[in-house]
Amino acid sequence: MVSITTTLARRSFLWAKNLGVLSTFTYTTDSSTNLKDVLAKKISEHNKKVASFRKEHDNTEIQKITIDMIYGGMRGIKGLVTETSSLDPEEGIRLRGYSVQECQQLLPKATKDGEPIPEGIWWLLLTGDIPTKKQTAAITKEWNDRAGLPAHVGQLLDNLPSELHPMSQFIAAIAALQSESQFAKAYSRGVPKSTYWQYAYEDAMNLLARLPAVAAKIYRNLYRGGSSIGSIDEKKDWSGNFAAMLGFENSSFVELLRLYLAIHSDHEGGNVSAHTSHLVGSALSDAYLSFAAAMAGLAGPRHGLASQEVLVFLDKIVDEVGDDVKDKNKLRYGHAVLRKTDPRYTCLREFALKHLPQDPRFKLVSDLYEITPDLLLEQGKAKNPWPNVDAHSGVLLQHYGMKEMSFITVLFGVSRALGCLAQLIWARGMGLPIERPKSHTTEGLMKLITASKDNENFWLHFGP
Repeated sequence: MVSITTTLARRSFLWAKNLGVLSTFTYTTDSSTNLKDVLAKKISEHNKKVASFRKEHDNTEIQKITIDMIYGGMRGIKGLVTETSSLDPEEGIRLRGYSVQECQQLLPKATKDGEPIPEGIWWLLLTGDIPTKKQTAAITKEWNDRAGLPAHVGQLLDNLPSELHPMSQFIAAIAALQSESQFAKAYSRGVPKSTYWQYAYEDAMNLLARLPAVAAKIYRNLYRGGSSIGSIDEKKDWSGNFAAMLGFENSSFVELLRLYLAIHSDHEGGNVSAHTSHLVGSALSDAYLSFAAAMAGLAGPRHGLASQEVLVFLDKIVDEVGDDVKDKNKLRYGHAVLRKTDPRYTCLREFALKHLPQDPRFKLVSDLYEITPDLLLEQGKAKNPWPNVDAHSGVLLQHYGMKEMSFITVLFGVSRALGCLAQLIWARGMGLPIERPKSHTTEGLMKLITASKDNENFWLHFGP
């Protein structure tokens, strides 16, 4: 039951947000710390709103589709519902309406001047509300309690060959965890459709709790001689335990990990990993199968390999022209959608300026950031030359000793689980149907265009 205090706090927060005085405003709430109970009410209210909206507008046309969109990988075609975030070409990603910078400022932190903990992002993605420290602490406790890996998953990872890519091992372990799926068991029992989201929620919570252990075990097996990941420390949050399992105790690295996991968590519904989990989940595959499929998409060079490729690219620059790149037109990173600098890049840049301003690779990226966009625009070599988040992330991880480039995508995958699984829960909560778009043949498109032109010519000559 949401109290009057909660309602007033929310209204005050929105007022402060609109007036731009977030820096002096503290959002407080007395609502329950049980996320599942909070979500149950949110889903019920949202479905009523959707039903009313659809009753009035189901036949309303909202977008014109071009031939270029169809051949261009459906880029620009909006054909999904994703409640958790939206991507604006000018502002970048907004998580439930909040910018990355607002999330940094408003979400609970583990330390006074530290970064937001991902538990807060998870609460925000599911509910749309900024959580309290008490609410995020409840999530931390749940994940710590659920974090144990089934024995067969550990055995699987120990038996995989070392030459198998970390992402392949990650996908295999996630699929193996499917033995624990509460959704699959509930579906077999024939539970009502209205309760599907509850079992998807339980699967998501269990999977999120265990992903750090899976990733850390892969890292230790491949790069640290198979040393133990240790056990969960109840006093640490999700990121703190993850860092410890990886073998990194530096407090600044833990803060970087919190920031990394939070800002990479969700990126609308159309990117390959999010779309894949949405598609597979629409067939009522459980969270484990859906997310394993999403990670197979993330492993592709066109999606999750960007930060690794940036590191390779920076090494090539140093080999060719040295660390001084002033007046050199060398940089080719950017975002496919954004028309300005990725705000996630800005967050990482500010972190680097605070914690590692003299790092050679950071200084190189910083120099490139200052000179390259204007040069590329002047020369007409790029429409969107503004740097993406991947321009920084690998550099910062390497500074703290995580130099194994092949593992970075696994770290990305742990973060992206927050967004993919939040979207999956909402898809089941809304009862969204199986995703099955129709397709064209080239011959069919040519006939459509010919028929359209003939129709235009008819009305041009004879009038309506």
